[in-house]
Amino acid sequence: MKREVLAGNYIQADETPIGVQTHDKRGRNHQAYMWQYGSPGKTGVPTNRSSSVGCGGVVFDFRMGREGEGPKQFLGNFNGLLQTDGYKGYNHVGGPKMVHACCLAHARRKYVDAVKVNVNDQASAQIVALMDELFAIDREAREQNLNHAQRNALRQERAPELLERLRTAALALKKTALPKSAAGQAANYTLSFWSKLTVFLKYPELELSTNLAENAMRSIAIGRRNWLHLGSKEAGPKIAAIFSVVESCRRLNIPIRRYLGDILPGLANRSIQSLAELTPTAYAARVAK
Repeated sequence: MKREVLAGNYIQADETPIGVQTHDKRGRNHQAYMWQYGSPGKTGVPTNRSSSVGCGGVVFDFRMGREGEGPKQFLGNFNGLLQTDGYKGYNHVGGPKMVHACCLAHARRKYVDAVKVNVNDQASAQIVALMDELFAIDREAREQNLNHAQRNALRQERAPELLERLRTAALALKKTALPKSAAGQAANYTLSFWSKLTVFLKYPELELSTNLAENAMRSIAIGRRNWLHLGSKEAGPKIAAIFSVVESCRRLNIPIRRYLGDILPGLANRSIQSLAELTPTAYAARVAK
C-alpha cells in the first residue's frame, strides 16, 4: 500500500498525537504521533461522490515522535506533489523535484480565529470572505462535475484577481496588527507560505485544502476519547496497519466486511509476490471491472 501511494504523483499528509503507555512508572503516557499519507487523485475506481476529486489509498505511519525524520523516511525520494499544513517537519523531505504545497483551509482558519478574538476585526473578516470566494470556484467545479482541466480553466479565469486582493489585504493587516495578535499571526502565516498556498495555479490536480487528509484523522481523534492510549509502542505499527486498510476501504467506497471476507481466508498461504493484488486499491479496481 505504501508503494502504491508513493507511485502516485500527489500525496496529502497530516499527523495527529496519540498516547502510548511506556510502563516507565512516570504515571503519564508518552505522546507519539500517527502520520497519514493519502492519494487524493484520480484512481479510475468509481465512487458515489459528485466531485472532481477521486480518492486513492491511504497509509498510516506510527512514530514515537513528531520529528521530520518520520516523513523523510516514509517519502524517501518522492518527486511528486506533497500537500500539508505549515508544520516545519515536512521541510527537507522528498526528492529534489518534489513540489511542496500548503493548505488554504489552514490559513483561512487563522483569520476565523482572529475574528472570534475580535468581532470588530473587519480586515480579517474581509480575508475570510476572499478565501471563501476561492473555495467557491472549486465548489462550482464539483457541482458541475468538471475534470481537472476544466476546473483549472475556471481557476485561471477567477483566482488570480482574488489572490492579488488577498495578498494586498494580508500585507496591509500585517502592517497594522500586533505581530503576536491572532490577526498578526494569521497575516504572517499567509505571507510566509504564499508561494506554497498559491502553487495550485500551476498544478490543476492540486486541491485548495487538505480536508481529505484531516477527515482521515477523524477516527483517531474520536477514538482517543474511548480507548485513551495504545498499550505499548510495539502496538503502534499494528494499529497503523489496521487504520490504513479501514480508511482506504472507506475512501474507495468498499464495504470493509466484504473486503476482509474476500481477502483474509487463505492469506497466510499466499505468495508474498501476490500481495500487491490484494490491497484495497487493487481490489477496488478488480471489482469495478
